[in-house]
Amino acid sequence: MHISQVRIKNFRLLADVTLALDPKTTLIVGRNNSGKTSLSEVMRRLLCEGTPVFQIEDFSSASYDGFCASLRAHGAGAEDQAVRALLPSIELDVHFEYDAADPELGPLSPFVIDLDPACTTAIAAIRYELKDGAVAGFFADQPAGELDDAARIAVFKVLRERVPKMFTAKIWAQDPTDPANRRELTNAALRHLVKPGFINAQRGLDDVTSRESDVLAKVLENLFSTASSDQADHGDKLVADALGAAVQDIQQQIDANVGSELNKLMPTLQSFGYPGLGGQELHTETTLDVRRLLSNFTRVRYAGNSGVSLPESYNGLGIRNLIFILLQLVGFYKSFRADSTAAGVHLIFIEEPEAHLHPQMQEVFIRQLAKIAQQLVEGAEDGIPWPVQFVVSTHSSHVANEAGFEAIRYFLSVDAPGAAPGVRTTRVKDLSKGMADKPAPDRQFLHKYLTLTRCDLFFADKAILVEGLGERMILPVVVGKLEAMEPDAPKLSSQFTTTLEVGGAYAHIFVDLLDFLELRTLIVTDLDAVVAAGGTACAVHQGVTTSNACLKSWFAGDAPYPLAGFAGKTDVDKIKGLKRLAYQCPEAANGPCGRTLEDAFILANGEKFGLVGADAPARELEARTLAGGYKKSDFAIEFSIADTNWTAPRYLVDGIRWLAASDAIAPDQALAVVMVAVDEAAAEEQAGA
Repeated sequence: MHISQVRIKNFRLLADVTLALDPKTTLIVGRNNSGKTSLSEVMRRLLCEGTPVFQIEDFSSASYDGFCASLRAHGAGAEDQAVRALLPSIELDVHFEYDAADPELGPLSPFVIDLDPACTTAIAAIRYELKDGAVAGFFADQPAGELDDAARIAVFKVLRERVPKMFTAKIWAQDPTDPANRRELTNAALRHLVKPGFINAQRGLDDVTSRESDVLAKVLENLFSTASSDQADHGDKLVADALGAAVQDIQQQIDANVGSELNKLMPTLQSFGYPGLGGQELHTETTLDVRRLLSNFTRVRYAGNSGVSLPESYNGLGIRNLIFILLQLVGFYKSFRADSTAAGVHLIFIEEPEAHLHPQMQEVFIRQLAKIAQQLVEGAEDGIPWPVQFVVSTHSSHVANEAGFEAIRYFLSVDAPGAAPGVRTTRVKDLSKGMADKPAPDRQFLHKYLTLTRCDLFFADKAILVEGLGERMILPVVVGKLEAMEPDAPKLSSQFTTTLEVGGAYAHIFVDLLDFLELRTLIVTDLDAVVAAGGTACAVHQGVTTSNACLKSWFAGDAPYPLAGFAGKTDVDKIKGLKRLAYQCPEAANGPCGRTLEDAFILANGEKFGLVGADAPARELEARTLAGGYKKSDFAIEFSIADTNWTAPRYLVDGIRWLAASDAIAPDQALAVVMVAVDEAAAEEQAGA
């Protein structure tokens, strides 16, 4: 048995999302403020707390119109059932997959209510909704009919006070074959079915070395508490009993030897008539609690030299973070084992495990997570399986790359459809499904590439695909020059940028992935003129067609791709959805045109390079000759670092201006410009250069 998916409605950004869960580890990625933390928070509220309480602010902004619609219906005299149908509720549906051949369903049994022998799904539905019979009280003294802005604000001020008092959580078993068929269950049935665990992003670790942190010591206290329970593993119970016995011995020594000395410190009260008629004498008693000793007076220290041990805080934050997570996992496992009514599924959320870990350690952690769980089981005396599923949220490209497509769920914050401007909601994208239609070789290439290369696509707001080292190094300088010329225009330089190199002519393979991620993308490529299909490279005026795979893919209907046709393409032709194409164009009408970045760069700075050709064809040939005198790496370094006194080629300026002017992201979100470099050598070889 395992959780196959969860559906969440009306909680913060999670207005209506369905999230498929991997049987072992699911990775949640996405930009800031995309709803990742909301996922664990709604799980914590509805699966952990006996009587969860939500505020009006916890409801999705997209659901507020539902409150107003239900108020209007109530004011119009609609029946309570109709009013409730319009009133939003925070919902969590947890889908379980089980083996129909298993005769013992255990804690899942109360939730299996369908009559279809072929069905292997059960649904636990949790609803935070208005209490029964509370419709009239909830909307009491509120205006009926349409609300203007002032009245709407007043209504929500009242509802803000009433929601925590008049809403409650209910648990249902729901028939997956018939949503109308459901049965209300107790909170105990849900707790017996699924046990959540949380390792938060804020773990109390700091870099203060002037005092010893007791974070790990508190974890030891929790481990001791679990080992002391009646249902604990036999080996753990022996350890806890031994600790208790040791403390008891100390207790007896204190009572026998120290107590009498402490009594001497007590004030003499006989002179004041004490103890009086009752005859009670004061005496001291010292009580030792193993749990408090572990958390308050026990420090985790590291072996040093010459017998000097080092405090916990003297170790690096990364190691301490890793130890903390591992100890927490051990604690979760032992707590699961010690529970007399062990849950059918243990769902553990880990937020940002990459904190303070170097890249290689991040990759090892996510790779070994499921193995760690298995090692805990194998280390137990009876080897009872641990039905654990991990949900890991991360901002680390290293963690995301190591996980692979099948485990990644991409959270994207978008404008809520049909809602007022500024209302955002989360859209969840499953990469294992989104890439399913892509040819197997392309999927394999992307998977290998993302595994071997640091990839920020999952955390980017925008993307730029470039075709080589020259563009990758020169483009930031172009951005700076454009912003200096247009100081009031949107600025890319204040946003996050990163560089990815794919190698080979594979830019078109990334297009489907970028579309799936809904990234606004600028594709910077070359004309790559050739004398004939499969022929040698040449100047643009000598060319008949192009060898560029990206251009062929973009203008697929233009085969055999006459080179002259590219000059007549408009800006509209260069835009498809969220993507725009940028390739070399003349700096002025009927002027010379470059074949590659280097050619176009020289033509845009003819005076700087001493071009003397009178007509366009002559200047193209001269620019191509000058470009051939540079190594591509030398050209990129010289004009991106050593010499930046030049004019940016027009096609780059137009592309950057388009990308900067777009308003696809929220103002508080970071801009990530992803530059994917294509191995130009392969393209040149294909062109016969």
